[in-house]
Amino acid sequence: MPAPTIGILAGMGPRSTAPFIDLVVTQCQRQYGARDDIDFPKMLICSQPAPFYEDRPVDHAALEAAIRDGLQHLERAGADFLAIACNTAHIYYASLAASVRVELLNIIDLAVQAIPASSRKVALVAARPTAEAGIFQNALRERGQEVRDLDWQDGVDRLLAATRDATEPAVFTSLWGSLTDRALAADIDTVLVACLDLSGVLHHAKTTLPIVDAAQCLAEEIVREWLARRDASPVRGQIAQ
Repeated sequence: MPAPTIGILAGMGPRSTAPFIDLVVTQCQRQYGARDDIDFPKMLICSQPAPFYEDRPVDHAALEAAIRDGLQHLERAGADFLAIACNTAHIYYASLAASVRVELLNIIDLAVQAIPASSRKVALVAARPTAEAGIFQNALRERGQEVRDLDWQDGVDRLLAATRDATEPAVFTSLWGSLTDRALAADIDTVLVACLDLSGVLHHAKTTLPIVDAAQCLAEEIVREWLARRDASPVRGQIAQ
């Protein structure tokens, strides 16, 4: 049997796709020492156009339909399991997972599990639709962790807007600094970054605060899942014997 094929639905936003694939490639190097081209997994990547606009409310029915279309496209193309490189898309996780026959990883579960159990004051950095949906806040509260509302969504929106227009590192350092300074003042234990566009500029956040990046959590799990499926194949089991 051939090694499993990864299906990644991305493109939300478009500039977040390449940095996320780079995270997956880096995890291949870290988790199993991939070096030569042949060592890396087959990945199907769909950069899905989605009706998401900076200046208007989300049409949830249209957005969910676009995401479902992308997932089903990847499934038809031969993906053995799927991941969505977008946090907002997970508002519809249950219905999306039911719309395909292969496994769909869940970025919410992965990110929440990565937050230390000792963390009691967590601050969420996410796009407005994600934050307003409460998907991460609810998952954290179920674990007994307090999600602090720092009333900083306008600042997060400015940072997100900068990813579409700005290129100067100083812009991102300043915008991140305004957020992390507020988190420090509020005695936050952990900052959870749940936006793929912001993950791409996270290296500009100069802070001592512990940060959990949902994108990083998803990339790690994609490679773990691929390894588990690869190693469980009958052909490999016969060779091992």
